[in-house]
Amino acid sequence: MATAVASPKKDTKAINLNLRPLDDRVVVQPLEAEERTAGGIVLPDTAREKPTVGKVLATGPGKLIESTGARGTMSVRVGDRVYYGKYSGNEIEIDGAKFVILRESDILAVQD
Repeated sequence: MATAVASPKKDTKAINLNLRPLDDRVVVQPLEAEERTAGGIVLPDTAREKPTVGKVLATGPGKLIESTGARGTMSVRVGDRVYYGKYSGNEIEIDGAKFVILRESDILAVQD
């Protein structure tokens, strides 16, 4: 079982994330949404955009290729900063921390 350790938003405690994503799925910890606009206006929680960038905490073994029985290679690795669709994946909460489980194909880009 793959184990990833993640820190919540304010780094108050470490969370032991015992999730093993299947096939081509990825567990991502969303990064904080912007609290201020470019002009310096403080945004309340209800007005903030849903995060679309996060850090990869765990990856599955890759998609099973039916014709050969082999697994495809994952394009993302643990620790990558990724951008994904606003409404992609499924949100889960573990010990008060929020995570997103999504397919590798829902990831739009990896930031180097």
